[in-house]
Amino acid sequence: MIRLTDLKLPLNHSDAELRSAILGKLSLADTELLDFSIFKRSYDARKKDNILLIYMLDLSLTTEAEQRLLADKKLQAIVRPSPDTSYKFLAQAASDFPTAEQQRPVIIGFGPCGILAALVLAQMGLKPIVLERGQDVRQRTKDTWGLWRERKLNTESNVQYGEGGAGTFSDGKLYSQVKDRRFLGRKVMTEFVKAGAPEEILMVSKPHIGTFKLVKMVENIRAEITRLGGEIRFNTKVDTVHREPADNDQGQVTGLTLSTGEHLPTRHVVLAIGHSARDTFEMLLNQGVYIEPKPFSIGFRIEHPQSVIDKARFGEYAGHPILGAADYKLVHHCKNGRSVYSFCMCPGGTVVAATSEKGRVVTNGMSQYSRNERNANAAIVVGIEPEKDYPEHTLAGIDLQRKLETLAYQLGGENYDAPAQLVGDYLRNTPSTELASVTPSYKPGVSLGDLSKALPDFANEAIREAIPAFDKQIKGFAMNDAILTGIETRTSSPICIKRGKDYQNLNTRGLYPAGEGAGYAGGILSAGIDGIKVAEAVAIDLLGLDIPIPDGR
Repeated sequence: MIRLTDLKLPLNHSDAELRSAILGKLSLADTELLDFSIFKRSYDARKKDNILLIYMLDLSLTTEAEQRLLADKKLQAIVRPSPDTSYKFLAQAASDFPTAEQQRPVIIGFGPCGILAALVLAQMGLKPIVLERGQDVRQRTKDTWGLWRERKLNTESNVQYGEGGAGTFSDGKLYSQVKDRRFLGRKVMTEFVKAGAPEEILMVSKPHIGTFKLVKMVENIRAEITRLGGEIRFNTKVDTVHREPADNDQGQVTGLTLSTGEHLPTRHVVLAIGHSARDTFEMLLNQGVYIEPKPFSIGFRIEHPQSVIDKARFGEYAGHPILGAADYKLVHHCKNGRSVYSFCMCPGGTVVAATSEKGRVVTNGMSQYSRNERNANAAIVVGIEPEKDYPEHTLAGIDLQRKLETLAYQLGGENYDAPAQLVGDYLRNTPSTELASVTPSYKPGVSLGDLSKALPDFANEAIREAIPAFDKQIKGFAMNDAILTGIETRTSSPICIKRGKDYQNLNTRGLYPAGEGAGYAGGILSAGIDGIKVAEAVAIDLLGLDIPIPDGR
């Protein structure tokens, strides 16, 4: 089997034309190509009148043809042996695990990172215990709708907390820019397909799932973890992480005190707590765990008619079934030294209420698998840094988030409505008094006014410069009737729970910071990959194996 890369064909080609293109590209006789499969398909839409599909294919050839192609130096840039993308487990526990000398590993948090860490540990026979402060995904969905439909916030079961993590109520994007030489992303995708995700996510360049499909997938993976001996406890918060010695010196995790009052002994704890576990961050810092502040971003959600984005990106091919709803990724470096960029773009989606604390408003974006809602939305955010914008103490970024979220709550009318403004009015620095052609999707509702009051002056200055610049790339981006909704503060964790090459916290052995909340991932796929890496490190240490930890950092 050989891998052929960078084969380009017109958007509307036929299956026969794909086979013919393979034969022509490699000068093969028809009888030499026994079979082929699509490993990855992407598109090049830079020329809207000539959008191309780009294929990466695995080819089954006759022995003579394969040897000939692999020996041809002119083809080395596009032809190579197909790599083995299957996942290889680094460890396997004995059937009697745990013994009297061993303790089960514990995972705090059951979002994408915690789910993959638990699944891989369970597949290695290590019977993990998962502690999730929120509810199971079905009950959590009902609780989330309680805020969206009835303005009732459950502070322990919402968009941020509960089975599936914040990614459950998102676009379900499954692509990442992390280096993945071991095909760990493929492992994540394969497990998702086993759990019910569409098989196409293994092939398309920008796969996504959507909330409704994610719910069932999460339930199926939970069932598999349980079948393999794992245990998932919902509505169970960790009140204390015990470490010896109990100060800032090098320590060792010895156990956890839970909200149920139970003391759970363990020497291996995976911290997969997500980017909004503010009380847990504070508890860890108070227990002496080494934490640093890190940059994050603040801004608004912007909504346009999806048809405007489709036309700007795909021209006459807008609406083509292979292309689907168009997305975008934008960045602008401003005169005041700030950078503004689009984040978590949700084609054909909705803006959702994403707070986890009373008296605060937070926005996020969500799409279903179909991506067929009227509007496109994305966060338009400004990067901020600890040294410049919140230098006071380790958790000062959280203080800033809370300040801005409280202000947004007040501007929205103190009933969980979000403050909003037409883009044209925002650019003119004029309060909005009525909607135009774009209907905001945020629930429970919006309150029009002066959205600039929700952000610092430097952020407004940067965003007002960036939106017209983005309009040069996406025609219609600065349209008067587009809607800005505030506020977006949970772009990433405001802290980093630092770890070493063994994946353990710099001053606390047995504590494995992981995923987005610890500052080591950004999105469903990268969080899942990080969960696998940390699970491997836990297994090697717990079983006392004399093998190197791969891909350490």
